[in-house]
Amino acid sequence: MATNNNDDMTLTNRQGHPITDNQNIRTIGSRGPSTLENYHFIEKISHFDRERVPERVVHARGAGAYGYFESYGRAGDEPVSKYTRAKLFQEAGKRTPVFVRFSTVTNGAHSPETLRDPRGFAVKFYTEDGNWDLVGNNLKIFFIRDPLKFPDMVHAFKVDPVTNLSNPERMFDFLSCSPEATHMVTFLFSPWGIPANYRQMQGSGVNTYKWVNKDGEAMLVKYHWEPLKHGIKNLLQNEADAIQGMNTSHATQDLYEAIERGDYPEWELRVQLMSDDEHAELDYDPLDPTKLWDEDKFPFLPVGKMVLDRNPENYFAEVEQAAFGTGVLVDGLDFSDDKLLQGRTFSYSDTQRYRVGTNYLQLPVNAPHAPVATNQRDGQMAIVVDRASGQSPHVNYEPSSLGGLKEAAPSGKEHQPAYNAKLVRQKLERPNDFKQAGETYRKLEDWERDELISNLVDALKICQPQIGERMIGYFAQADPDYGKRVAEGLANAKVDTSHLGSASLREGAEIAEHSGHKTDGY
Repeated sequence: MATNNNDDMTLTNRQGHPITDNQNIRTIGSRGPSTLENYHFIEKISHFDRERVPERVVHARGAGAYGYFESYGRAGDEPVSKYTRAKLFQEAGKRTPVFVRFSTVTNGAHSPETLRDPRGFAVKFYTEDGNWDLVGNNLKIFFIRDPLKFPDMVHAFKVDPVTNLSNPERMFDFLSCSPEATHMVTFLFSPWGIPANYRQMQGSGVNTYKWVNKDGEAMLVKYHWEPLKHGIKNLLQNEADAIQGMNTSHATQDLYEAIERGDYPEWELRVQLMSDDEHAELDYDPLDPTKLWDEDKFPFLPVGKMVLDRNPENYFAEVEQAAFGTGVLVDGLDFSDDKLLQGRTFSYSDTQRYRVGTNYLQLPVNAPHAPVATNQRDGQMAIVVDRASGQSPHVNYEPSSLGGLKEAAPSGKEHQPAYNAKLVRQKLERPNDFKQAGETYRKLEDWERDELISNLVDALKICQPQIGERMIGYFAQADPDYGKRVAEGLANAKVDTSHLGSASLREGAEIAEHSGHKTDGY
């Protein structure tokens, strides 16, 4: 990105022309009309008209910071090289620069950070082998297991296309027809659905990946970020409502100010490892992103820590244009057969090409710190040519004997999983949609269960009866007490389906109507 290193403080346009009058356009007389040759004004206003890129469909509201990841050189008590040859993990004390973007998921770029929503937790590692993006959420599971359902899920969670209002009936209509979402609903409507801030929340890769060692042997792996300094804090709904009345950007402000005062946030990266097979002994498929892996059977192994110690200098250039993708892996890391992961891997990078542009990887926040040499050329807003110093500028293809790029030597044996199955359209054979939801419900503390029931009742009481009945059925299969308490709460709730949106939205509109102060016109 071009920068002006000159100490001269003279205002210029983007052609470098000094601007002598930035207050008045050229007009015929002081009252106008204006003339078409107002070059400075036209350039200035036309750039202003284009200052916004398309908003992210999901994860639009975000904050970010720079820092580093420091490897322990081990996975628990074992040398990490036993499981992966990824270079950033090999040496104890080795530091890799990172950029992290936190976000809410469903709502728009200027929505309050207090809304009940999963939180995105995306980390870009600038490794010596190129970038690695670990793209996940604060919650360790997800609503669905098949990527074909993702567009419908997001549509259901967003505002009504007619009224432009949030309406939980749409969300629960979808969820009540998707029993695999019961576990995620249990987390989302408990206090875990509103983290207190970004510094005091967990992160997770959500999906299952693979680690590959120098011999080409693979292990399934799940990634978990655990906050080190201040623990985990979540909010009750009434606490979030009070914060929203004072500050709709509390989490962004908290992160920025903590880094400015030197209270750098820290997380430890822990992994769970599992042999790469179907694990018939489990009552769930380890590739199912709606499931947690049992921590007693697959313990959390510390592999390093992350510290965020520098704020961005320009929010748009560094946070808004930051682009992540689940397909961005380095040698020693690989994909599992998780269907949702494979769907995300296409969608994420495709989104960045549409939203930021063909050459989004040339922007400083996205560009690798490692050398880049490709045969890709041109496209909108090409800033540099990805060419090696010794590469012939005439050769943009491979193979070549005329000074073109050469393939890299392998750093270890290639991982080669074997397949022998029919090509089908069917869900996983061990869906077990409710057991873990019940286990999570029983692990919640009493106050967390009370909050969960209260939040569910508040959302479901404005839904059509068949939606509530389906959800109660799911909750009861997870835990009889769970279903019973939601059913009792709905039976005692004042149900009113005559207005649009949630009960709290309606209450807010009514307060505004009755509390407004009349005045004469002017």
